[in-house]
Amino acid sequence: MAKQLWNKGFEPDQLIENFTVGQDRELDLRLARYDVQGSMAHIKMLQKIGLLSQEELARLLPALQEIADSIERGEFVIEDGVEDVHSQVEFLLTSKLGDIGKKIHSGRSRNDQVLVDLKLFFRDELRTISKAVDKLFHRLQLLSEEHRDKLMPGYTHLQVAMPSSFGLWFGAYAESLTDDMQLVVAAYNIANQNPLGSAAGYGSSFPLDREMTTELLGFANPHYNVVAAQMSRGKTERAVASAVAAVASTLGHMAMDVCMWMCNNFAFVSFPDELTTGSSIMPHKKNPDVFEIMRGKCNRLQSLPNELTILTANLPLGYNRDLQLMKDIMFPATTSLVECLDMADFMLQHIRVKDNILDDPRYDYIFTVEDVNRLVLQGVPFRDAYKQVGMAVQNKTYRPTRTVSHTHLGSIGNPANKEIAAKMEELMGRVKGEE
Repeated sequence: MAKQLWNKGFEPDQLIENFTVGQDRELDLRLARYDVQGSMAHIKMLQKIGLLSQEELARLLPALQEIADSIERGEFVIEDGVEDVHSQVEFLLTSKLGDIGKKIHSGRSRNDQVLVDLKLFFRDELRTISKAVDKLFHRLQLLSEEHRDKLMPGYTHLQVAMPSSFGLWFGAYAESLTDDMQLVVAAYNIANQNPLGSAAGYGSSFPLDREMTTELLGFANPHYNVVAAQMSRGKTERAVASAVAAVASTLGHMAMDVCMWMCNNFAFVSFPDELTTGSSIMPHKKNPDVFEIMRGKCNRLQSLPNELTILTANLPLGYNRDLQLMKDIMFPATTSLVECLDMADFMLQHIRVKDNILDDPRYDYIFTVEDVNRLVLQGVPFRDAYKQVGMAVQNKTYRPTRTVSHTHLGSIGNPANKEIAAKMEELMGRVKGEE
């Protein structure tokens, strides 16, 4: 027999139940710890306002803690016939404590219950993403300092343009991650608001103490307006999706660069054999499969905001079951991003950077701008200096000086890694909470 919290004495058609429940049982296992956490805060508040006695609270809290412990041990399951995690927790309590277990739902709906679970879940996921970003950020900064004086070609239109350096290249992706962290922080702030007490989206006739549950759950503040709290379902996910997509964009771009730099036509970087893959027919091949998979996963992650926007675009006010489908989209996405970040950090520990790349005659013309600027510093008007060097290129008489002198902030000789590190440190400080 199926167990639904909304059961009114009749059984739904099995086909209907299978279609509407979907993957919720499997996905809800990731929400279990948060569901118990939210329930513990809720019943403490119910006792304060007189809907539970102190004795009842004293029996409910240890029972919920037992469920929480089983979750942490990996023993918690959502049984066949139980609709979701909320139902499983309540049925376990009722089985153990009888009617007392039925009292925990007073003053709330599954709508605000799942909202609390999701807010707590996404808050933790964003912290996990932040830690992975910070780890990769510091790896990139270390590499930027280690290789800051190794020159490489800079490109525009994928044509050789001006001298760059590996210090700039690694450092550029480090600073790009600070931009992405701005969106992670914004998403964290949106998730860090308490919807508990909004019930089905229109509040409750019980004198709920929403400030108390906000403090107990460690939220920065409540979602004050109960309708706005329900409207945050979808908005929170879209904010998280934008943050995930931003980090994925930086990581995917970097993966593309690595794939290109590993190509024999460039050969700027390489990796140990055991970190590459081979060909079934060409024995010489060392393929960048890790970075190709990373690029592909990150490209998929960049579709998240659009997918969620389309899913929620035409929904009317209030809760709609369509919102359930966002879990199918978002839960695997945050996991995938962290896996990509961790793999990027692992691979970059083993990257090998080629020395003296610009000594190759194919890069002679990369120094033309340097030579134009050298003439200008000697007093030659810029347009005359440009023409003089340009004519030498046209006449094939140009000979590069092969010297680079960039000293301004953020340039080859001054990559500003300390300043960039300060930016990241400040951003990481905004994503707070228990470890």
